[in-house]
Amino acid sequence: MKSLSVVIPTYNRSHTLQKALSAYLDQTAIQSITEILVVDDGSTDSTGALVELMSKKSIVPVRYIRQENKGPAAARNVGIREAAGELVLFTDDDIIPECTLVAEHLDWHNKFPELSSAVLGFVTWAQEVNPTPFMKWYGSAGPLFSYANFAGRTELEYTDLYTCNVSLKVEFLRKNGSFDEDFKSAAYEDTELAYRLAKAGLRVFYNPQAIGYHHQFFLFSDACRKAIANRRTSTRVFLQKEAGQFILAPHLTKESRLWFRIAKWAASLVAAALQPVRRWLDSYVPLPHLVYRLFFWYDVSRQADILKP
Repeated sequence: MKSLSVVIPTYNRSHTLQKALSAYLDQTAIQSITEILVVDDGSTDSTGALVELMSKKSIVPVRYIRQENKGPAAARNVGIREAAGELVLFTDDDIIPECTLVAEHLDWHNKFPELSSAVLGFVTWAQEVNPTPFMKWYGSAGPLFSYANFAGRTELEYTDLYTCNVSLKVEFLRKNGSFDEDFKSAAYEDTELAYRLAKAGLRVFYNPQAIGYHHQFFLFSDACRKAIANRRTSTRVFLQKEAGQFILAPHLTKESRLWFRIAKWAASLVAAALQPVRRWLDSYVPLPHLVYRLFFWYDVSRQADILKP
């Protein structure tokens, strides 16, 4: 594989988008980047002007495509349709690539040339945002990403396909599926697509040397609000899909069982007893991962009734 299209959906993040674009223009394998497709999902900031300016500085085509606000799934579908490269690299407007990220993706597609092979790269927090211990848990072993579970593994499950840093063969995508545009926010749309692609033979390989840096700061409350908002929107949509019934519905069924209700009651008592610890959640004092997980579950689960019809 020698050509790659970078697809970046964006919405009102011109500051971090500028950092991402600058980093792609500094790639060691820039000669293999066919184009950078910036799909603007209805931004109201200076995104359009920024991309125009960056395109004038770039030695590779930087294409700007604007759509009405439809969500990242629809934006990525534009990328699939428009991509001129053999590979498409999906990333986000707040993911800043290491200078060798594209080279690492290309190298692994050469190792795994089958059309059904995808390559997932590693994402960690940008040091510039000064991540807290909570963020480090949230982004590696928590609800956001599970990279801590991938150590020592070359091949992952299809449910591990994260569109923040993943590359696939364009031909395979065009033959076997695109993102479901019923998803209007960034949650479950990648899992739902991966479920359908797995039926066509998708294999996900993990290259931890294809590194992207997440340039966003999360407070504990931010993470909880994100999870609750996803339950109101993407989770409902996901449960209407075959993938959601296969992946998520069995977990929700457990919540009606007696042992689960007892465990939930006991965990609630522990969380209540540990309330004085709450003030340390956003500090730079590291707490046991179990504490982060307990409080996150406690705060989000109190909104569990919004999942019910």
